[in-house]
Amino acid sequence: MVNFIVWLIIGGFIGWVASMIMHTDGQQGTLLNIVVGVVGAFVAGMFLTPLFGVPTINESFSIAAMLLSLGGAVILLAVINLFRRGAVR
Repeated sequence: MVNFIVWLIIGGFIGWVASMIMHTDGQQGTLLNIVVGVVGAFVAGMFLTPLFGVPTINESFSIAAMLLSLGGAVILLAVINLFRRGAVR
């Protein structure tokens, strides 16, 4: 249970940083930041981790894993912006 709560907190932080990078912070609330961070970490685990050879954030809590999760969240927001506005920004 504690692991799940920590995962949500880290997901919220990663989602918030990704929304600041993509300039969508004013449009998102805390819940959407958590969703973006968690789904971004999933995207990173599926696609970016094999490319870079870094363990996922579930396997190893490291700076590299957090940066890859942040990259996944930024990619997720870019795709959402592309479909929503027709431009990545």
